[in-house]
Amino acid sequence: MENLQIKSDKSRALAAILAFFFGMFGAHRFYAGRIKSAIVQLLTLGGLGIWAFIDFIIILFGEFKDSSGRKI
Repeated sequence: MENLQIKSDKSRALAAILAFFFGMFGAHRFYAGRIKSAIVQLLTLGGLGIWAFIDFIIILFGEFKDSSGRKI
């Protein structure tokens, strides 16, 4: 039997836009409900941009997850 994963109700397009323009401030993580890591990303300016860029790529490939572990 195939293991079906429930998809998040969050928009991948919106998450990608937030990551692209405001990723250094963790906006996409706040949007996804990942508050703790969003605050860390905000305080480190997105890991000096590296962490934010990696998140952007992960979102584009559809592997970014919300606070419940569902793919956005």
